[in-house]
Amino acid sequence: MNAGSNTMELVALPGIPGVREGDDVGDLVADAMARTGRQWQTGDIVVIAQKIVSKAEGRTRRLADIYPSHMAWEYASVSDKDPRKVQAMLDESVDVVRVAKVGPDGLMITRHRHGWVCANAAIDESNVGEDGTMLLLPVDPDASAAEVARKLEARGGIKAGVIISDTFGRAWRRGLVNVAIGAANVPVIVDWIGRVDAYGRPLQISQPAFADEVAAAAGLLMGKDSFTPVVLVRGLSWDIDNGAHARQLVRPLEEDLFQ
Repeated sequence: MNAGSNTMELVALPGIPGVREGDDVGDLVADAMARTGRQWQTGDIVVIAQKIVSKAEGRTRRLADIYPSHMAWEYASVSDKDPRKVQAMLDESVDVVRVAKVGPDGLMITRHRHGWVCANAAIDESNVGEDGTMLLLPVDPDASAAEVARKLEARGGIKAGVIISDTFGRAWRRGLVNVAIGAANVPVIVDWIGRVDAYGRPLQISQPAFADEVAAAAGLLMGKDSFTPVVLVRGLSWDIDNGAHARQLVRPLEEDLFQ
């Protein structure tokens, strides 16, 4: 990220249809951009809701197909959750951090196999479209973002930044915000250590989570009831990072003072 950018434009791309397994998300984004009449510009970033990526990749599980293990029943008794949902969470996780009996449906904090510490293994049931069906995170959100980036470059001739976002809670703070769980081209963390602030004071620990900040901004246009799962972010100044991946945001266990 470079200095000098002082304006930012957010545009919810229209007309993204109900996404189904097998759909090409890159094509959906390119088509939606074409409908706006806009041309791609250098520095454009598209933020894509995880939900449509997971749907396109067929990342669903039906409760009727899940048979809870003994461990799932134990956690279900503590949390008051459906043991089938608990089993799905265990299958997506490498560790259970906390279980609590809180309304309306109990709570499990797990360490997802991608590294994220999040509620209910980031499994979602809202806007899935079918009762008794749960939506899981993509198998590899960074690879999913890279595939969308390749499609946009092929169709639009632009090396756009791509961020796949999901809604997470935060330690010590109430409320939810969108964060980056997959990224391509766009820098994920910007290292300002060694640079100086506006008064010339050397910076020692400043490392803005650029991808999370962009995802959070785009989240303002991604209402749960708005059918706007893709947002164009324009006007920011940033440098292409060919090695970008959202797992850079996962804090190593030895640095995690919350656990």
